[in-house]
Order: sequence, then structure tokens, then C-alpha cells
Amino acid sequence: MKYLLSVLIGAISYGVLSTIVVLAYGEGYQLGEVVGTQLLTGCILAWLLALYTKVRERRKESNNKVQSAGSSKVSPKLVWKQRLLLMLAGTPTAITGLLYYQSLRYIPASLAIILLFQFTWMSVLIQAVSKRQRPNGIMIFTLVLLFGGTILAAGIIEQGGTEYQMIGIVLGLLAAVSYTLFIQVSGKAVPSIHPAYRSAWMITGGLILVFVLFPPHFLINGLLWGQLLLFGFLLGLFGAFIPPVLFAIGVPHIGESMSGILGAAELPVAVMLSSLVLHEQVSALQWVGVALVLFGIMFPEIYKLKWRKTGRSTS
Repeated sequence: MKYLLSVLIGAISYGVLSTIVVLAYGEGYQLGEVVGTQLLTGCILAWLLALYTKVRERRKESNNKVQSAGSSKVSPKLVWKQRLLLMLAGTPTAITGLLYYQSLRYIPASLAIILLFQFTWMSVLIQAVSKRQRPNGIMIFTLVLLFGGTILAAGIIEQGGTEYQMIGIVLGLLAAVSYTLFIQVSGKAVPSIHPAYRSAWMITGGLILVFVLFPPHFLINGLLWGQLLLFGFLLGLFGAFIPPVLFAIGVPHIGESMSGILGAAELPVAVMLSSLVLHEQVSALQWVGVALVLFGIMFPEIYKLKWRKTGRSTS
């Protein structure tokens, strides 16, 4: 149960980000300042966790040497080639944040999160192309559900899409592309290393990229010590620290399929906060669209579970 809760809480943490970003924009902060403080905070927290993990490993190693001649399981030492690879693998998450947060300047947070969730079918498409396999009927039905749910949830039928600036929609979709790329590369980059070390180096890579694109003037002009520090801390905590740690704890025990289902909790949380905190109008038809998107995400896994049970009962 605790592993299910860890993944669920991680997904909910992701869902609060868009609301915090919109509030930060309302205080006059810019994109580079928001993303820069988020990754700076997340990087500090990630390295503190890596340091804590290192200390625990050394203590276990010392205790094992005292108690017996056996060797304890310690994470292999990273070489610089692996560190650079991890930093490179971490850049898509920074790009996702930049694109996603910039889209919030042009479109409602409730729409931005729905566009980001298009990574679901994009991941299916990439896997189909890479493996040279055509999507089966279940996947095609799922894609139809996701597309139809997105149309409803975005309010295009009710508003005709005329109230939304196209640049915001494009940025939201590009964020989904970047997030899809992050999913594809993050799990394959030096998987033998402890998650605490992997996440620390990946966040470092994202932080360096953001600081190159947006020089961190907020570190020296005194802006950091205002409300920006609070916004950056909350974004770093809920976006760059808590979810990776909780996912690293829960996913290995409950599996990627169940994790994908629980991860869908991010969507209704983001839309609900947009309605309650930002007072964005979310109609009943849009909530139907959100429900369809969630069902589309869960449907393949529900079908697999049902098929397995049916197969067991007939065997």
C-alpha cells in the first residue's frame, strides 16, 4: 500500500506546478527566473539526498567490514562519461519546464496540462516506429479516446478555440514532445546507478542548460530573497525533488503499468487547482473530457489485467 501511495503522491505533486507558476507570473516574475529557481532548489535538494545516500552506504560498508569479511552492496562509482550522459539525459526535463511554463502565459493552466498529457500517445507512436510495429486495435481505440477527450477538455467545442492563442497551444504540444523524449531517455541512462545519484546529475544538467539560456541575474540582484524564493522552493520541492524520489521508491515494487495509471492523477489535480485557486472556468463538458483522457490512459492496462484474468480462468 505504501508503494501505491508514494507513486500517487508523486503524481499529485506534479499536478500543483502549473498553479504555482501562474501565481508567480502574477507577481511579475519571468520565465527564466521561475524555472531557474525551481531547478536550483531541486538541484540542492537532490544533492543533499545524494550526500545522505552516500553516508548511509559508507556506514553499511563499515558495519559489514566489522561484522564479517563480506562486502556490502555499494553503488558503482560514476566516471565522467557517465556523468555527462546523465546531465545530457536531464536536459529534456528543463526544456519541458521552459516550454510548459511559457505556454501558461498564453493559455489557461487547465488546457496546458491537457496538452502536456499528449505525451501518452506520442510515447506509443515512438515505440511503434522504433519497433516497426503497427499499433493494434486497443492502441488505436485508446488514441481515439485521448484525442476526443482532449477536444472536450480543451473547450474547443464550446469556445471554438478562438479565445486561445495558437502560440500557447504549440508550446504546450512541444512540451509534450520534450517530456516524451525525457521518458524515452531517462530510464536508459546509466540504469545501474542509484536513483539518488542519477537524479542529482540529471537535474544538474537541466540547471546548467537553463542558466546558459537565462543567465541567473536573480542570484545577484536581490530578487531571489523576495517571493521568488518561495515560488522556486515550492516548484523545486513538488517538481524536481518529491516526484523522482517517490517514483524511485514505488515504481520498482508496483510496476510501470500501475505507475502509469496512478500517474494520471496529475491531470485532475491540475485542472481542479486551476478552477479553485486560479478561478479558471471549467465546464461540465470539459470535466467529461478530463474523465475521457484519464480513461484513455488507464484503458490499455485495464484491458491487460482483464485479459490475464480471463486467460487464467480458461487455463
